[in-house]
Amino acid sequence: MSKPRIAILGLGIMGGGMATRLLSSGFQVVVFNRSREKSLSLAKDGAFVAESPKDAAASADIVLSMVADDNASRAVWLGENGALAGVSAGSVLIESSTLSVGWVKELSALASQHGCELLDAPVTGTKPHAASGELFFMVGGSASALEKVRSVLSVLGREVLHLGPAGSGALVKLINNFVCGVEAASFAEAMTLVDKSGLDREKCLAVLENSALASPLIKRIISRMRTNDYTPNFPLKLMTKDLRYAISEAQNAGASLKTAAPALELFQQAAEGLGDLDFSAVVKSPG
Repeated sequence: MSKPRIAILGLGIMGGGMATRLLSSGFQVVVFNRSREKSLSLAKDGAFVAESPKDAAASADIVLSMVADDNASRAVWLGENGALAGVSAGSVLIESSTLSVGWVKELSALASQHGCELLDAPVTGTKPHAASGELFFMVGGSASALEKVRSVLSVLGREVLHLGPAGSGALVKLINNFVCGVEAASFAEAMTLVDKSGLDREKCLAVLENSALASPLIKRIISRMRTNDYTPNFPLKLMTKDLRYAISEAQNAGASLKTAAPALELFQQAAEGLGDLDFSAVVKSPG
């Protein structure tokens, strides 16, 4: 059987890496990005550059979106030039952005009205994982729709886990990022205490990175601190957004994320000047 034609909407850090991975694996890929410049290098690699999300979706069997937030997702899917205006009945739509559960469920209903099925399939992993096919997909939606696209997701990811109905993937991703955000914020506050106490920072880091605290995330933050390199794999402003979404989802579920609120406050403070840097730059916030 011939490989499906895939549309990628959004060519940021993750979307661009996913498109490159699919092209290198022999898939036909059509891309759309609000800023056309990001499409040019992919065009050289064989991607077709669409003028709108509608045009991208019209020629695709699978449409995958990877954008920043609910507003950006609405912009690529809705409207006269949105992807839903161009999809063919029977296509599978994949929303891999980190979004609110409410919008994912709304989008799933809209997809059904167009004769399509939506999978919410956010990922864990960052830029290098997208380029190398090492993402972890958390999937919400029907099992039958997942089977239709599993071969594609398997090229992009090391694991594809079906979590339940529409919205399940989105919620688990927010839970994951909530925990990561709190961990990073706590470490940033620990560094503030180290500095204000007059301790030797490097010696303290040597202790912390060899203790039970030393998760892969903390080790990456420490590495960033030592090189003072905060080139974004996952921008700080997006972690700030994810913490907001997670708090909102908890409220909807009747739960309280008591540690999320102070973490969000710290990230919001850092985002004012460091929002485009990697989220590990929260350690640079004055605290």
